[in-house]
Amino acid sequence: MGILTLENVSKSFGQGAHRADVLKGIDLEVAEGEFLVILGFSGTGKTTLINLMAGLDQPTEGRARFKGAAITGPGPERGVIFQSYSLMPWLTVSGNVGLAVDTVFPGLSRAEKAAKVAHYVDMVGLSHAATRRPAELSGGMRQRVNVARALAMKPELLLLDEPLSALDALTRANLADEIERIRAADGKTCVLITNDVDEAILLADRIVTLTPEGTLGRSFPVAMPRPRDRAAMNTDAEYKRLRAEVTGYLMDIGIEARVEGTRHLPDVQPIHGVPSAVADAQKGLLDNRFLDFGQLHKVYPTPKGPLTVVEDFDLKVDRGEFISLIGHSGCGKSTVLTMAAGLNEISQGAIKLDGRHVEGADPERAVVFQSPNLFPWLTARENCAIGVDKVYPRASRAERQEVVEYYLERVGLADAMDRPATALSNGMQQRVGIARAFALSPKLLLLDEPFGMLDSLTRWELQEVLMEVWSRTKVTAICVTHDVDEAILLADRVVMMTNGPQATIGRITKVDLPRPRTRKALLEHPDYYAYRQDVLDFLEEYEHGATPKSPRTAARMAAE
Repeated sequence: MGILTLENVSKSFGQGAHRADVLKGIDLEVAEGEFLVILGFSGTGKTTLINLMAGLDQPTEGRARFKGAAITGPGPERGVIFQSYSLMPWLTVSGNVGLAVDTVFPGLSRAEKAAKVAHYVDMVGLSHAATRRPAELSGGMRQRVNVARALAMKPELLLLDEPLSALDALTRANLADEIERIRAADGKTCVLITNDVDEAILLADRIVTLTPEGTLGRSFPVAMPRPRDRAAMNTDAEYKRLRAEVTGYLMDIGIEARVEGTRHLPDVQPIHGVPSAVADAQKGLLDNRFLDFGQLHKVYPTPKGPLTVVEDFDLKVDRGEFISLIGHSGCGKSTVLTMAAGLNEISQGAIKLDGRHVEGADPERAVVFQSPNLFPWLTARENCAIGVDKVYPRASRAERQEVVEYYLERVGLADAMDRPATALSNGMQQRVGIARAFALSPKLLLLDEPFGMLDSLTRWELQEVLMEVWSRTKVTAICVTHDVDEAILLADRVVMMTNGPQATIGRITKVDLPRPRTRKALLEHPDYYAYRQDVLDFLEEYEHGATPKSPRTAARMAAE
């Protein structure tokens, strides 16, 4: 028998007609010393499952057992690390970890307690910040305190409920490596909830999927030897096979086949458009330098003097081209995007779109932000219509409604057009944001980490939605992202930025992969991992500073 077992466990909420079945007939056994990863979409009951294992909730049917005994409530033998840090804001790092030490070791002297606390703080690499309070820590550092506090309880089983999902990509990767190092040191049994396939493969001995129906799906053993090197895995044949297999399975069970839409766009002209005769005459004139960033600089005043955030950003974009802009946090990606949108003043240089200087915001440049920014009291239809009413002043009311309904249907919201924004999930709200941007018929589409707030599986779905809608319009687009796979999936060229301050373009990779693209097809393409390695190498070189770590990269940049 395993250290943790679930026997025909089901969990429901509500009564009668309002009853919602979240988990159904879960049978699961976790072996001692195993690192089990439970992988699934948001809303499939992953957190509910962790709560049952932790004793924070009880099953409606079936039994949860730890070492053969029924789980009736929380216990120190089962430590939990939540997505939210839940730290005491008035206590220091040592003070927060000390709460756990007091609970497990109540009879220690002050010196003994201090030594115990220092041990666990050092274990997560925070000795230098032991006297800081949570407000003085980054998100990654706060989550490290959360890990140290859980470890100080000396649990036999560590339960991790998406502890890395709120962190940026680089911090998330570093903390995942830290968790693996700590686990390897004492062979602790771990159960991790995540929606990230790469994270699952990196850490797991076994991956178990949770279906949208709340049942267990396929199980995938991970036989790759430990320790697993994140960079080396990109060229590992077993990693590629397993990644494609898990990804394909999740997309099959979680992303329903899209029904072809029935609505059609009316023949209406946006206010920033030109008559069709003029458009025909202009064909080919500006196709090769439709969007032109010329020696772009952005300088901010500071008490210590001017701070140059972006310098000598020089890029020519063809009409209909899709550019991915990638780099570490703070490299100025969003600064470049907001200048292109006319939302941020240009310090030096110029941006030209279709032969005209960019000056101030304009509906010809549509922006999709990380946060959907919907009016909460309006419906999806009404939120989308706000811009449409301004962009098509000569269209009839019925024609403007047809534009709105066409794009809402294209992003999969045909049945939710009249729901208020407050009744929509984060993913559905972002769909409205995408539909609203396309409905403006912009000359330039700007996307600032549009899927950054979403779980990775929902992000996959919306990437497919974006690609499908973009393929119909071929609008010139720039997408800022941290996600290497997203950058390659979307782009004709991936533009990589050096670290700030004084950030600039470090490398440009042309992505010569066939369109239309899907994630499943990309993972099977023989050239995909070569493009991925090229971007990963660049990001790794700039991981810890404004200058590349190796002379090889510096020499390559000088040559380019």
